[in-house]
Amino acid sequence: MTYDEAQGQWRVVDHQGVSAVLADPATYSSDLTPITPTQEDFETFRQGNFVGMDPPEHRKLRTLVSQAFTPRVVQGLEPRIEDVCARLLDGVADRDRFDLVDTLAYPLPIIVIAELLGIPADDHRLFQEWASTLFGGDQLGDSLDMADLERALEAIAPTVREMNGYVLDHIRRRRARPGDDLTSRLLAAEVDGTRLADEEIVGFVALLLVAGHITTTALLGNAVVTFDGHPGTFPALREDPGRLPDAVEEVLRWLPPFPELGRRTTRPVVLGGQEIPADTLLMVHLGAANRDPSRFTRPDVFDVARSPNPHLTFGHGIHFCFGAPLARLEARIALHMLMERFPALTIPSYDDVTYQNPAVLVGVRHLPVAVTRP
Repeated sequence: MTYDEAQGQWRVVDHQGVSAVLADPATYSSDLTPITPTQEDFETFRQGNFVGMDPPEHRKLRTLVSQAFTPRVVQGLEPRIEDVCARLLDGVADRDRFDLVDTLAYPLPIIVIAELLGIPADDHRLFQEWASTLFGGDQLGDSLDMADLERALEAIAPTVREMNGYVLDHIRRRRARPGDDLTSRLLAAEVDGTRLADEEIVGFVALLLVAGHITTTALLGNAVVTFDGHPGTFPALREDPGRLPDAVEEVLRWLPPFPELGRRTTRPVVLGGQEIPADTLLMVHLGAANRDPSRFTRPDVFDVARSPNPHLTFGHGIHFCFGAPLARLEARIALHMLMERFPALTIPSYDDVTYQNPAVLVGVRHLPVAVTRP
């Protein structure tokens, strides 16, 4: 435990402490609304956003969604992910330099998740704009405080309103004419005789559409930056592609896209020897936990062969990231195809690389690369 004087926040930074907080939603709530600013347009989104829910509401939504978003559904996407990757890379077949984010890292996961939801993939530029506004952090400094959050909420409210309206229209069309897609299955799914209301589905579909793709976008960019920064990594993985899954896990440990999560204490607690009052905002630092020397051997060494790798990048407990299997699958396929197509892929100048605001998201906005072909 450390106390950030500037932010007035307690930070949990060790692997054991972070795991304990995330595993105890009764004491450390994901519902931050009692202690953070709110805004009208976010209330619709919040109804189905089970990332910010506690049991029993969380269990109801998670159970319903799990009926429609099964491992079989995710695995069945592999051929389509390969097709989308190939088509996107075909678009730069005549170029020896291109922006990896614009070419592949942004459009791939957006197109895949839109098709999964039955939403027109042709609208993916619109979803990209939403994500850029919601996760760009342009309204924020390098660290978050309540005043920052209030300004950010007001600034991005029109985007949230537009997104809510778009998704609600899609849901109503699917209710009138169900199809073979995730949105239609969510409309039909029920647990204990309960189905999701349209407003609840809005939050979940919007969460998948926007937050669900941004992790893969960040992961792909972070992987290329990290591999490039550790000479010999790309050649080693080309020689033995079977090591790619472990390499992806190490990138996730090394550069978690969302390095911090907020939790609210529901009662007075003692944590790390410190007395913490009720309704205190705790920041659990996944990035620090991922480099805890008591949990990882040589934590500050990037090791593509690291195994086991108990990183906490996708969370822990009931809120373990629902989209983790899809993000892993997309990253493995995309990175494998990049290595197959290009015997060499490098970042010519880091001066041309632009990054996201790390207070919101650890990743690149633009990643110009140079490639050679067989």
